Amino acid sequence: MFLDQKLNYIHNNLVVEGIVERPEDYLYSSARNYTGLRNYLEIIKEWGKLERI
Repeated sequence: MFLDQKLNYIHNNLVVEGIVERPEDYLYSSARNYTGLRNYLEIIKEWGKLERI
């Protein structure tokens, strides 16, 4: 999926730059949510369930 590709790219930027070893190692990355780790950000994983205002 297009969104998955973009999220993977964004999450892996910190790995490519050598800041962390894994995307979920960065405390404020939404990658933590996708791996089931505690995070300080609230994210919406199912975009299709959003309602228009």
